[in-house]
Amino acid sequence: MNEAAIVPVEVIENKIFFIRGQKVMLDDDLARLYGVLTKYLNQQVRRNKTRFPEDFMFQLTREEAENLRLHFATSSSSPQFATSSYGGRRYLPFAFSEHGILMLSSVLNSKRAVDVNIQIMRAFVKLRRLLSSHADLRRKIEDMEKKYNGQFRIVFDAIKALMQPPTKPKKIGFLK
Repeated sequence: MNEAAIVPVEVIENKIFFIRGQKVMLDDDLARLYGVLTKYLNQQVRRNKTRFPEDFMFQLTREEAENLRLHFATSSSSPQFATSSYGGRRYLPFAFSEHGILMLSSVLNSKRAVDVNIQIMRAFVKLRRLLSSHADLRRKIEDMEKKYNGQFRIVFDAIKALMQPPTKPKKIGFLK
């Protein structure tokens, strides 16, 4: 089977989040990619708890889950983020780091899990390369800025502003 046909890399990249200073993927997204129920994935993780230390996997807080839900404007009954008994899940989602995702293929023990993991690792490598090139670009711009001694200050300031990561979205709505 052609690896590209399993899951497009763009789909995987859109499922990688930056939470608690780490690039992670959520249990629900991973379960869909692996072709298993989220309940089964989490059950296998619980049975192999020693393979998943805190830097491999952690459970989101209610606030983190709510922020993700708001960020993606999902309904409160969205199974991925909801934690109520009304169409949602009972437990808060688990987030898996790159190392935790690698460990998942060993506990799920299927060909699809291995194939999907290879694609996920390629997506993480691609993101690392992009972040690295971003840092190189910033360094080059700073060197140019020193060289031209402020002649193009407005241009450099504009470029730096564009390179900044997006700020946290403002919460809009009614306060409880």
